Amino acid sequence: MRNICMFLAGIGIFLVSCQSEKKEKEEITIGTEKKEIAPVDLGKKIFNTKGKCYTCHKTNKKSIGPSVVDIVKIYNDQNADLIAFLKQEADPIVDPENYAVMKTNFALIKNFTLEELEALKIYMEEIGSAPDTK
Repeated sequence: MRNICMFLAGIGIFLVSCQSEKKEKEEITIGTEKKEIAPVDLGKKIFNTKGKCYTCHKTNKKSIGPSVVDIVKIYNDQNADLIAFLKQEADPIVDPENYAVMKTNFALIKNFTLEELEALKIYMEEIGSAPDTK
């Protein structure tokens, strides 16, 4: 009986390890070639999908949250670290009275990798500094 339990446990561990290995190897591919995604494009994808940032932040006008233009301007003017805020390592400096609303989104953001956070920041800086958004 003990041998059967050990055997079944071994199979279970094997199956779980195979599934996690598949997830780690997921990449964007076109045909047989891997496609590198530029940080600004990754940031845009995160802003509009995984992060759902678009629901509260519009490019150049206040909505539920401050506009991306305002966020970028204030963080640049104060030489503040947007990534530190997103990682909950810094206090809010833009529209702090609405921080409670943003705080609910940290459940999503806490799962972002540093690469994703940096890409999001690059995208926000790109659209926040574009001439047609000011």
